[in-house]
Amino acid sequence: METVIETELEAEAAVQPDTDQPARTRAQPLAPEDRKAMIIDAVIPLLVEHGRGVTSRQIADAAGIAEGTIFRAFGDKETLVQAAVEKYLDPEPLREALRSIDPALPLEHKVRAIVYLLRERFRSVMRIMAVVGHQRPPVPQEGTEFAAIIAQILAPEADDLNWPPERVAHILRLISFSSAFPALNDGLEFSVDDLARIALVGVAGRPFAIYTPTTAADAAQQGEPRCS
Repeated sequence: METVIETELEAEAAVQPDTDQPARTRAQPLAPEDRKAMIIDAVIPLLVEHGRGVTSRQIADAAGIAEGTIFRAFGDKETLVQAAVEKYLDPEPLREALRSIDPALPLEHKVRAIVYLLRERFRSVMRIMAVVGHQRPPVPQEGTEFAAIIAQILAPEADDLNWPPERVAHILRLISFSSAFPALNDGLEFSVDDLARIALVGVAGRPFAIYTPTTAADAAQQGEPRCS
């Protein structure tokens, strides 16, 4: 009899709440903007892989939500895709990465870091555009702000540069952009070290005085080709 009572008491204890343990609370639902951000973060890798053909089911599975949640948050899939592309192309992470470069570093280290970040930016833009098309959301002031940031990084060497730091910023951008598209170079790849060396020393290692013809006769005398 005692064994039966003990068994019943044990069973009863098993279903009674443990008053020594803190009560469990349900997870608070995400705020609408936080939920949107979570869905966007989930869809970006899918866009890179599948392009606009990504399905709402794939997005829901990646985000761990129901398909209906996507449409309640964004209205339709195209609105979500546009929001994801806009975040992917947001230049602010690039600016923050550039700002993190210490101006006190040696010039060659800074140039290499700048070229690396710029080329990765252009490659990421090319990657997403290849799968979703070339319709890009506007990004205001992207071109001018990055040059100002790079100019600050190069300010300690301003007197030693062949161009003002702001112009050097655009030169580095030009080099990085062209190298991000191997098709422009017949498939020839350039490493980040190659690009940094090109930016720092050019093809001859020292600046040259460039003669600019002022008249057609001067151009002909110097053998400069003319466009017909």
